[in-house]
Amino acid sequence: MTFQSIPGQDRAKRLLQNALRTDKLSHAYIFAGPAGSGRKRMARAFVQALFCSEGTDEACGRCLECRKLEHGNHPDLHWIEPDGASIKIDQIRELQQQFAYRSASGMKVYVLNEADKMTVQAANSLLKFLEEPQSPSMAILITEKGQALLPTIQSRAQWVPFAPMSPEQMKEALLAEGHPRELVHAAVHLASGLDAARELIQINWFAETRNGMIQLMKDVANQTSVAVSVQQKVMKTEIAEHLDMLLDMLLLWFKDMIQIAVGRKSHLVFVDQAEWLAQHSFSRSIGGWLACMDRTMEARKRLRSNANAQLVLEQLLIGVR
Repeated sequence: MTFQSIPGQDRAKRLLQNALRTDKLSHAYIFAGPAGSGRKRMARAFVQALFCSEGTDEACGRCLECRKLEHGNHPDLHWIEPDGASIKIDQIRELQQQFAYRSASGMKVYVLNEADKMTVQAANSLLKFLEEPQSPSMAILITEKGQALLPTIQSRAQWVPFAPMSPEQMKEALLAEGHPRELVHAAVHLASGLDAARELIQINWFAETRNGMIQLMKDVANQTSVAVSVQQKVMKTEIAEHLDMLLDMLLLWFKDMIQIAVGRKSHLVFVDQAEWLAQHSFSRSIGGWLACMDRTMEARKRLRSNANAQLVLEQLLIGVR
């Protein structure tokens, strides 16, 4: 894992790489930011550059230390995840025992993922560990809610802020990985972060839901029976279990109609349907498409209130028509 392989987050990269170059490392860091912003990948890249025996501010990926980290068996890296709903005091105590042993590389590093989920007892135990480490060590606390950490922990660590990735940044990264363009364009608008978007693309029902929504809209335009379309293309398929996603995609579809109407074709989500969208976008005014979006949001509210799903969809499509 290298800094270069992580899209975006230039501020965090500069801060960490500068610390590595100048050898002005903190004994504790708080990686704070939203899920999917690359905090865990950045932690791995930072640790790998720290342990690397060849590089300075970037891991070489070839040396023995790098290979150990790549294979997940470096004795001086300890990665802690919540045990159930929280990080418990026993996990911190076990960590302290591990740090009583001599380091193989001169430095021990521990990473607490979702650090804000520490119990009060675990947080107090960690605080003592931060203040009185038994050996040269570094702590990396990964959290969405940095302010939920004990103020005394916050004051003893250097903050590394992570910003949400923009859809354009996520799109660029996912396309570079070779994912289908039409799925990438939808996923980056429907998932919170790069990892979540990647996971969405790889789930079969996501592509099926997208295709089903497109067919529904074409059936509506072609005056096909709404009841038949909903029954055959939604209720009898796996899409029926993901109606929220279907409606979210429908909102993006109507938004695409507006993008074409105002001359912003480069902003389309349904890029593979550009020609069809262009042919139909002027069938109503921008106000008409906004009304379709309002109807869709109202349908979503009704679904969440446990209204009959088939009836809600049929009424929505009749209203859109």
